[in-house]
Amino acid sequence: MSANSSPTATTPEATTLETEVLIIGGGVTGAGIMRDLALRGIHSLLIDKRDLCAGASGGNHGLLHSGARYVSTDPDAATECRRENSLLKRLAPQCIETAGGLFVAVEGDDPEFAERFPALCQRAGIECEELSPGEARRLEPVLSEKLFKAYRVPDATIDPFHLAMLNVDHARLLNGSIYRPHTEVLGFEIAAGEIRAAICHDHLHQRQLTIRARQFVNAGGAWAMNIARLAACADVHLLYAKGTILVSNDRLAQRVINRLRPPGDGDILVPAGTVSLLGTTSTRVEDLEQVAPTAEEIDRNIREGAVMIPALAGARYIRAFSRVRPLLQTSGTTDRAATRGFALLDHASQGVSNFCTITGGKLTTFRLMAARTADLVARRLGNDQACVTATVPLPDDEASSWADPAAAPKRWHHDRDPDDMILCECEMVPQSAIEQVFANSPGIEKERTIDLIALRTRAGKGPCQGSFCGIRIGSYLYDQGYYRDATGLAHLRDFLDERFKGQRSVIWGPQAAQMELAEALHCGLLGLDTLKDE
Repeated sequence: MSANSSPTATTPEATTLETEVLIIGGGVTGAGIMRDLALRGIHSLLIDKRDLCAGASGGNHGLLHSGARYVSTDPDAATECRRENSLLKRLAPQCIETAGGLFVAVEGDDPEFAERFPALCQRAGIECEELSPGEARRLEPVLSEKLFKAYRVPDATIDPFHLAMLNVDHARLLNGSIYRPHTEVLGFEIAAGEIRAAICHDHLHQRQLTIRARQFVNAGGAWAMNIARLAACADVHLLYAKGTILVSNDRLAQRVINRLRPPGDGDILVPAGTVSLLGTTSTRVEDLEQVAPTAEEIDRNIREGAVMIPALAGARYIRAFSRVRPLLQTSGTTDRAATRGFALLDHASQGVSNFCTITGGKLTTFRLMAARTADLVARRLGNDQACVTATVPLPDDEASSWADPAAAPKRWHHDRDPDDMILCECEMVPQSAIEQVFANSPGIEKERTIDLIALRTRAGKGPCQGSFCGIRIGSYLYDQGYYRDATGLAHLRDFLDERFKGQRSVIWGPQAAQMELAEALHCGLLGLDTLKDE
C-alpha cells in the first residue's frame, strides 16, 4: 500500500482511513517513528487523543542528557544518552542549544561520590572536566559559595515541540504520511491473530473513525499499558512516576546545573530561552488523568534547589507543571532506581502478530527508540530499507521554528515589518506566525484554537502566561474572520484555564499581583467566568 493507494487517506470527511502503519501516540517517539518509516518509503498515520507532545514529551525540562545524570544508577541508559546527545547535536541543531552543563557538590553532599564521578563518566564514555570551585562560580555566579567540587559535561537543551513538529513535517513531505490530532483509540478489530483496524473517536468532528492498517505501533507513553490492553496484550508493565517542574520568570544560569549526587528532587536547573526550569520530583501515581503540582512538591524543589543555587529561594516562578514518566517495572526498585532504558515488545507471546509497543526511555533517546521500532515494522512489511536517521539531518521548516525560544525575536529584528503586529510581547510572536501555523498544521480543518497556536509557538509562555497575548490573539482571530460568534471567547477561556492550571500552585509575591491583574481583565472586563458552553 502506498500513500496514494487509499482515496480516503487525506479526506477529512471520511470515516474509514487506510494506511500501511498506524502509530498511536504523538510524543517525540511517535513522531520519530513516523519520519523513520517515511525515510524507508513506508506510509503511516500518526494519531494522538490530544495533540503533539501533550504528555511527558512536552512536560519535561527539555534536557538533552549527556548521560552523566545516570552514570551511578543506570550506566546503560547513560551510554545511550551520550551517543544520542552527540548525534542529535549534528542532526537537529535548530532544536538544540549547546549550553553545556555543570555537576556541582556543596557542603553536605557525599565527597566520596563526588570523587568517583569522573571514573563513572569515563566508563560511559562521557567527557568530564574538573573545575575548581572558583572557576565554576565565575562561569555561573549564582552557584553557592559552599561549593566544593565541580565538573563540566556536554549537556544541552532541546525543544521537544520543535523537534516533534519537524519530524512530522518531514514525514509528510517525504511520502504524504499523515498526522491527525484529537483522535483517540477506543478498541481494535482483531481476527486470526491480527489487528485489522483501530476503532477511534474523532474528538474534533465528534464521530467514530475506523483506521485500517497492516501494522500497528503503540507509542502511547504513560498510556501505553492501557492501549496494549485494548488489544488484549498483558505484557506491558509500567510504573507511573509524576514529576513536577517549576518555571522561573527569567534565565538564572547560562548552563544546565546538576547537583553532584545520585538523582533526587530539585537537583537540576535547565535554561530554556529566557526562563529556567527547576525540577524534578518523583512521586508514584496511579491516575494518569488527574496529575497536578502540589504545594509540598513546589516547596521541596525550591528547598533542594536553593542549596546549590541560593537565588532559587527568592526567585519569581510563573508556572509549575506535572507530567507522568512511564518507567519499566522492575521488581524491588524505587522510582529513582528504575531503569531509564526502553523496551520494544512485539506482542508475539500475546498472539497478536502485527502490533508492537515501544515504551520507557528518555527524550534524548527518542531517535534510537524510533529506529528500533521502525526496524521491526519494516521487517514485518518485507521492507529491507535500512534506518538512515543517524545520518540524515532534520530539514528546517519555517512554520515549526516558531516554537524555538529565540526564533521570534530574531525574525522581528531582521524583518522590521511595521505591519506585522506583535501579538505576544513577552515572546515576540507576530500575527504572521499565526498564519504560518494555520497553513502548516494538519487536522485543524474545523476549529483553529488558541491552544493550537500556543503549542506551535511561544505564545503564552512568557511572564504574563497569556494574560495579555491571549486577548490579542483572540481579537486577531475575530478580525480575520476565523471566529464569528462566542466560540472564540470559549477558546480564549479554555486557553487561559490551561495556563492557570500551571500558575495556581505558585501564586505568591509578585505572581499574586499578576494574577489579580489577570482576573480583572478576564473576568471583570471580558466576563469569561460567566461564559456558558453551547
